[in-house]
Amino acid sequence: MNEQIANVGLISFGLTYLLLIIVAIIMRVNKVKHGKLLFVASVRMTVQLILAGYILTYIIKNPAWYFSVLYIAAMIIFATVRVISKNKWLSKKFKWIIFGSIVFSGLSILIFVLNVTIRVNMFNPRYAITIGGMIIGNTMTGLNLALKNFQELINDNENMIETLINIGAEPTKIMKPFIDKSFETAILPTLNSMLGMGIIALPGMMTGQILSGTIPTTAILYQIAIMISICTSNSIAVFIALFVGSKTLWNKKSQFVFMR
Repeated sequence: MNEQIANVGLISFGLTYLLLIIVAIIMRVNKVKHGKLLFVASVRMTVQLILAGYILTYIIKNPAWYFSVLYIAAMIIFATVRVISKNKWLSKKFKWIIFGSIVFSGLSILIFVLNVTIRVNMFNPRYAITIGGMIIGNTMTGLNLALKNFQELINDNENMIETLINIGAEPTKIMKPFIDKSFETAILPTLNSMLGMGIIALPGMMTGQILSGTIPTTAILYQIAIMISICTSNSIAVFIALFVGSKTLWNKKSQFVFMR
């Protein structure tokens, strides 16, 4: 596996952005009015990834434990802010629970993978930052899906909830079906991705490793470990957020606060 990696020139790379014209046309045909969002998202992604590339290059060349800690802390903070900004209805307590769920699930799974699965220094930026980013990023997506579905279910069933409250039903029992359904919504995309992986599609991490010269069998082992880690972290974070967070929707008089 000593084949030289093909370099991507700036001009040829720039031509890739022409593909977004196709997306814009399809959006226009389907009357999806998010052309500005497409442009902003593309620019923002480009800027963020370029900055991340330079920062990671420096960190990897100058490895220090505090660089890894700071970078992962930044990931967690930005992931939390992203989830909160997408769910305006969250109370202050619920927001802290979201933060705690990301910290606990992301860090515990990352530490396990680095120390048990890969067996490298847990502060090694080449592993800690890249793997941490995949775990925390997917956990953020799972939380967004779960919370969005949870809010919709609660608001759609407002009358039923009020009826159950009036007849004396326990809050935890009222919330259980909504938590279960929202958890399912959050975890299904990851499970479906795992089902088709290796046959229908080669995942990003595995593809990147193969392109960089890693033996495919080694890349496969890494990818399996990462997907299991993502699935576990996602499950833990969503469960904590919904199970503990739902308790903040009841006041001291057992009155329910609907999310608007």
